[in-house]
Amino acid sequence: MSRREVEARFRGSFLGVFWAVILPLVMLGVFSLVFGSIFGSRWGRPGAHTEIGEYSYPMILFSGLIIFGIMSEPISRAPSLVLENVSYVKKVVFPLEILPFVALINALITAAISFVVFLAVFIVVYGPPPVTILALPITLLPLVLMTLGIVYFLASLGVFLRDLVHVTAPLTTAIMFLSPLLYPLETLPEQYRPWLYVNPLTTALIQARDVIFWGRLPPLSEWVAYFFASFLFATAGGFWFIRTKKAFADVV
Repeated sequence: MSRREVEARFRGSFLGVFWAVILPLVMLGVFSLVFGSIFGSRWGRPGAHTEIGEYSYPMILFSGLIIFGIMSEPISRAPSLVLENVSYVKKVVFPLEILPFVALINALITAAISFVVFLAVFIVVYGPPPVTILALPITLLPLVLMTLGIVYFLASLGVFLRDLVHVTAPLTTAIMFLSPLLYPLETLPEQYRPWLYVNPLTTALIQARDVIFWGRLPPLSEWVAYFFASFLFATAGGFWFIRTKKAFADVV
């Protein structure tokens, strides 16, 4: 199902799947022009006393947007997942609980393609990345689980609350701005920083940038706590979805 959706996204276009590579390059070019050349934005190494870091702001921003897409794309689709597949609800015996996995896999495929583009540019501009980048999949695993749990809840609620589809756009926008995606966490007043950790994207962004740019592995205790919280949330979301799916046929 994931492969079919990915193929359908580019079917009929002149460049086909090459758009999956071209679009990230265009985005990176726009970020470099706007934030690098026009605004002259800088992103310093965490804990350093200077604003100028080893890496450009557009590259750090682009990596954050790739990670943000892993969460935002499935959440945006979640309320309409079941409604878009009504035939699976009424006409055939189908395990509806795999639909959130399909949306999540699609987002991961998109993120993987964008990251390949990011990595190619990184190597050309800066040389080989730190070896800690190999830990990136493990670092992002809690975010994937947390996203799955959110999608389970929203996909179920979207069947009963049709207005929910209009809530996901401002929700993902709030997630973006209330996380250190566009700005370093250190730029906030210290009393406000702990509140950003309520946002599940915050920890994922900080830990991912540590392994990609700064050559640091996330603290084991912090990662384990994030993982178990995400695992419990994903389990609760799956349980909720399975319990409520019996009523889907009466509503759609």
